[in-house]
Amino acid sequence: MFETAIAFRWRNGALQPIAHPATTQLAHLLGIDRQKAAAVQNTEQFVAGRTANHILLTGSRGIGKSSLVKALLTEFAPRGLRLVEVQPQDLVDLPDVVAPLRGRPERFVLYVDDFSIAANDKALTQLKAALDGGIEEPAENVLIYATSNRRHLTPQLKSDNAEHRWENDELNPGESTEEKVALSERFGLWLSFQPFTQTQYIEAVKLHLARLGVSTWSDELKVLAQRWALNRASRSGRVAYQFARDYAGRN
Repeated sequence: MFETAIAFRWRNGALQPIAHPATTQLAHLLGIDRQKAAAVQNTEQFVAGRTANHILLTGSRGIGKSSLVKALLTEFAPRGLRLVEVQPQDLVDLPDVVAPLRGRPERFVLYVDDFSIAANDKALTQLKAALDGGIEEPAENVLIYATSNRRHLTPQLKSDNAEHRWENDELNPGESTEEKVALSERFGLWLSFQPFTQTQYIEAVKLHLARLGVSTWSDELKVLAQRWALNRASRSGRVAYQFARDYAGRN
């Protein structure tokens, strides 16, 4: 199974091969050069059999967090990288997910997209053990790459602020906040994604239009792209791609 497929999903208690995995290219991800370089370096170490870190990708929506993970699979699959998509609610099954992967020659990234769970969720226990080691030795050929719009992964509650206390003129967080921060700190590598600037957005629009066969560029087209982003109240790679699909489809 692992010789013939490069991507899998964990569903109904079993690994299921994905027949048509996304083939995102690293070169098509603009505006995230620093994050891309760090993720590539970490994954390069991993597939080479050297030590590497779990990665937490956080920040603005549509900037390229998920696309970067998919592009890493495209880049490193020929060297033995495999991607296993695990839904946040299925993290309670982590020991079962890892069991058939342990000891295999391939290198596996467990991909948890849009990760945010309640502080009392049972999945938290399994995730903490997988990230920082429980009583079972972590599998050396398995890493976790998680994306989230929340830096601390769990919701920040009003009650958390009530636990803050002053000590020697310093404000210290309460136990609930400390627990949430401790979870994200178990990821060795944090990559933060910021909203696109106007220039980055336009460059992304040009790239996607070219990929869709639109070779001409004009001030009028630039205005249309800017208007599209304004209507969506967002400038991101995702919005640029959506505009390009709409424009290419119309023309």
